[in-house]
Amino acid sequence: MNWRWKLAQYAEIRWWRRYLHQKEPEAYLENKRQYWDRTLKALKIDLLPAEADVLDAGCGPAGIFMVLPGRKVVAIDPLLEAYASLPHFSPHQYPWVTFQQTTLEAFDQKAAFDYIFCLNVINHVSNLQQSIESLFSAARPGGHLVLSVDTHNFSLFRHVFSWLAGDILHPHQYYLQEYTEMLTKAGWKVERTQLLKRNFFFDYYGIVARKE
Repeated sequence: MNWRWKLAQYAEIRWWRRYLHQKEPEAYLENKRQYWDRTLKALKIDLLPAEADVLDAGCGPAGIFMVLPGRKVVAIDPLLEAYASLPHFSPHQYPWVTFQQTTLEAFDQKAAFDYIFCLNVINHVSNLQQSIESLFSAARPGGHLVLSVDTHNFSLFRHVFSWLAGDILHPHQYYLQEYTEMLTKAGWKVERTQLLKRNFFFDYYGIVARKE
């Protein structure tokens, strides 16, 4: 793994510990469930079938797996063991989820999932193209990818952040069009993009794609 990704992972767990330090677990988790429900509604994702096989790629300690009871969910993240020290992450509360500590690049379950969620993750990975190809490989024909990512608004700041690690948590710095082009190159058919949050440096977009 490259040095910038290793540094980003170190910063990631430190960020989570600092961010959650003064948040009461139950209140935080309830707010997170409401956030995921709003996100699904904003992305126009209908209720997933009860028999759907779902991958939560880069799940973090409170991923979308939380609001998918009754489905068969696999949740992966390279920092799962570190999250275990957080009172906000209790895997036993989610009996419908199988947790696996692994990177997206190393994940190898081919044609296994009907829905893949990769939310606020893809710009955290070590090898971006390999990760996108791994997502494609993991989807069944007809399966959907629901991805969200911060996208740059200004070329100047994109170059500054890329060269000087101005955004240490995110090793990858791209425009929305570049992300959609990467997905298309890997074989995904991008069905729609949706602005989820507007900011100065970055806009936060959702992308829904399908494997034909």
